Amino acid sequence: MTGYSQDAATALDAQECWTLVAGTRVARLAVSVGGAPDIYPVTVRAVGDVLGFRTVPGTKLASLVTNARVALEWDEVTPDAAWSVVVRGTARRLETAREVAALGPPDGDDALVPFVDVPTEEWVRVEPQDVSGRRFRRRPDGMA
Repeated sequence: MTGYSQDAATALDAQECWTLVAGTRVARLAVSVGGAPDIYPVTVRAVGDVLGFRTVPGTKLASLVTNARVALEWDEVTPDAAWSVVVRGTARRLETAREVAALGPPDGDDALVPFVDVPTEEWVRVEPQDVSGRRFRRRPDGMA
């Protein structure tokens, strides 16, 4: 019993995917670390098809130097439906204040502030190459 209807998943077009992603703050970043896949939660700003996140120096940032190809995944489950969006692209550490400023306002309601209190001074931008998403309907009774 999954709680999802027998209906097939509905593929989302790129515009629908970006609209869903724009309303979120947290995604999962998939990278390759030492040849093995790894996943990290990140606080992401998505404005149009521009994606940016802050991070601390460490495994996540170091892995982007050796393999810049990444995937970001967002999802949401409500009583009526669920959706999932994946963006594949190339990550690049931002070097200048001008590059960081291009990600949007540095403060206010749109601040890219992590949910955990850690000093995240390194900025990364992901240049999307591919976006895909699916929506699933849930059964009203929660039964399969």
